[in-house]
Amino acid sequence: MRVDIISKEFPPEVYGGAGVHVAELSAVLAARLDVRVRCFGAERAASNVTAYPDLPQLENANPAVRTLGVDLSMVGDVAGADVVHSHTWYANMAGHLAGLLHDIPHVVSAHSLEPLRPWKAEQLGGGYAVSSWAERSAYEGAAAVIAVSNGMRADILRAYPRLDPEKVHVVYNGIDTDAWRRDEGTELIRPLGIDPARPSVVFVGRITRQKGLPYLLRAAARLPAEVQLVLCAGAPDTPEIAAEVSGLVGELQRKREGVVWIDRVLPRAELCQVLSHATVFVCPSIYEPLGIVNLEAMACGAAVVGTNTGGIPEVVQDGVTGRIVPIDQLTDGTGTPTNPDQYVADLAAALIEMVADPERARKMGLTGLERARQQFSWHSIAEDTIKVYEAALRG
Repeated sequence: MRVDIISKEFPPEVYGGAGVHVAELSAVLAARLDVRVRCFGAERAASNVTAYPDLPQLENANPAVRTLGVDLSMVGDVAGADVVHSHTWYANMAGHLAGLLHDIPHVVSAHSLEPLRPWKAEQLGGGYAVSSWAERSAYEGAAAVIAVSNGMRADILRAYPRLDPEKVHVVYNGIDTDAWRRDEGTELIRPLGIDPARPSVVFVGRITRQKGLPYLLRAAARLPAEVQLVLCAGAPDTPEIAAEVSGLVGELQRKREGVVWIDRVLPRAELCQVLSHATVFVCPSIYEPLGIVNLEAMACGAAVVGTNTGGIPEVVQDGVTGRIVPIDQLTDGTGTPTNPDQYVADLAAALIEMVADPERARKMGLTGLERARQQFSWHSIAEDTIKVYEAALRG
């Protein structure tokens, strides 16, 4: 079976969980199938990967329109594939049109949903209507849709009620526990300004509305003075969110010591050491289909505090591998807490509970490490993905 996987991101140009997923999934599938990867950007070295740059004719167009230009560049090259598999709205239209043109099944992996990210209108302007149209058309026309969690599956069916529920399958994201592993050395974290002798709360993520960083920064003001806050946070979506986060970090740094902000993407070795020394990892997302970053933290032996939203509670076991923070959210697609002050208070309480008992947090982290190894193997995820391909081919 030949499968063409289409994605905006592919190493070394990876900036989010979807890119990590595509890299890992394509590698493990290639041992079983003829896999061709088609991605955005500069030429890649791998023989089975073809990259497509932006069209120069669309240099000054809205980002959503530039994306569709790259999608159109890919469509013809999918000829000869048995299945086309697209990831995120950036690639969905390429998969949709390739499926129609070549009369092959189009499988969509849902890593996020445009209707649940209305803040993207800040970033894309009218392009958000374009991205929403592209995603909706692809989902409704797909032979199969893969959700990365049961929570995500429920969101898909609410967002796109015309979809046949039988076509929506749950296949979790995975983690490579050989690559993401506990490292108790300190030579890489000391130059970052992290004191391994002090307890720490660690956040890793892009500066975007869905990651909930402003809520964490408000909650962090309540942490005990000896606790470090380590923020591996960069790539802001908009100048507005960048200014908001910068202001909150500055305010926090004026009030307390031990606020470490790393605004670049850390190499895996450094990040593993940061996560391994975390007393607790925090995922304050208000929208998170699954959260590969939680699996990365767990694979490094960190206990996780995460919001009770999306797929997070399917990964983090409350009271076993970490804590789940309650949240009541608006139903307007933003995921905004109905009572932000209560959410901040509950988040702070969960973090304080964890840092107050480092030994308990350590035991939770080691339990989470075993859960990551046993429940989120890429080999089992590949098997489940192939079953979806086979079902799509049967129609």
